[in-house]
Amino acid sequence: MKKIMRQALCAALLIAPCLVYAQHHEKSKAQAAAQSKPKAVKPAIAVGVASDSRGRLWLARVENQHLLVNYSDDNGAHFSVPVRVTATPEAIAADGENRPKIVLGADGSVMLSWTQALPQNYAGNIRFARSNDGGKSFSEPITLNDDGRITSHRFDALMTDGKGRVTVAWLDARDRDAAKAKGGAYAGISVYTAQSQDNGVHFSANRRLAEHTCECCRVAAVWSDEGPVVFWRNLYGTNSRDFAYAKLDDGIVHRASDDDWQIDACPHHGGDIAADGQGALHLAWFTNGKTRQGLFYKRVAEAKESTPMAFGNAAAQAGHPGIAAAGDRVMLTWREFNGSAYVAYAQRSDDSGATWSPPIQLAEAAGIADYPLPLFRGTRAWVVWNAAVEGLRVLPVEFGSGK
Repeated sequence: MKKIMRQALCAALLIAPCLVYAQHHEKSKAQAAAQSKPKAVKPAIAVGVASDSRGRLWLARVENQHLLVNYSDDNGAHFSVPVRVTATPEAIAADGENRPKIVLGADGSVMLSWTQALPQNYAGNIRFARSNDGGKSFSEPITLNDDGRITSHRFDALMTDGKGRVTVAWLDARDRDAAKAKGGAYAGISVYTAQSQDNGVHFSANRRLAEHTCECCRVAAVWSDEGPVVFWRNLYGTNSRDFAYAKLDDGIVHRASDDDWQIDACPHHGGDIAADGQGALHLAWFTNGKTRQGLFYKRVAEAKESTPMAFGNAAAQAGHPGIAAAGDRVMLTWREFNGSAYVAYAQRSDDSGATWSPPIQLAEAAGIADYPLPLFRGTRAWVVWNAAVEGLRVLPVEFGSGK
């Protein structure tokens, strides 16, 4: 019976419908009209988090079609009065795979990106705003996708080196639309990026990073010692949906997983990536391929890759991994279902991913719950988990002495 339930759940996951430098260009009348009719409001559980050099925890969340930002100086016990980023209401994606993002600059700037959902099926815009006064006020939001189409621009990822360089990456359907307009076929969609050299004041024209990618698995990104790195679910051969990553400064696409997951649908189940500041990348993903099934971790350093390591309990629907790294310390997070409640888990490594602790059960949620988000703040590690009933929780994870 458990096996049948797991198979049914997996099938439901696979067939679930995918959710759904333009500042110097005027939006078309059609696009402006589309944006004036926001979608119906849904409960916004998914949040974005970041930590600054002082250990302050920053939170980005959606409430009543507005993006709000505030912070905590006491590990989430109390938060500052929220500041509104969006003066005008708009439909903002805030589900598990497509949440608002927040990053911080060394000069105190606060930057956010998000996906604005449009009324047309799967259509959206990639939006960006910034604060240069420590989050007291924000610039008017701009739209980064510069093609002027009402189409799928979604699942944004935001990253910065903290010194002025900012990159946003997202999934984009413009190439598929162009091919279909000419009567051609186009598998999947594409990954596009926009970059800024001045803390988001100006952005470059959009650049295509990769073609033929999965349509609605979240994009992940991190700033590494070699610049910005993007991680996404790619298409290989005929609908083999495995992961890829690329360092934007050289544009070379590397295959990250080879699980042979053949499926003519989007799993709606993205991965995550972290950089440890010592030259290594740390990857986490979900697969239901012929070679592997479940959650897996891999370390990539100096062109050498570790053997994928399984984690989580596949029988308990372990999924939606997160990963964070700082020096020798690496932390994995994920969510499971125990039959009556969601459970947040973490697993830690004190030696750059060579060995790992047993799974650490952090908390349960009685109702709707976000995916747990890992975060390093100074020398301490935390997991931020939001739930409809229990609210936002900031959960500590203890590590060894480290280096």
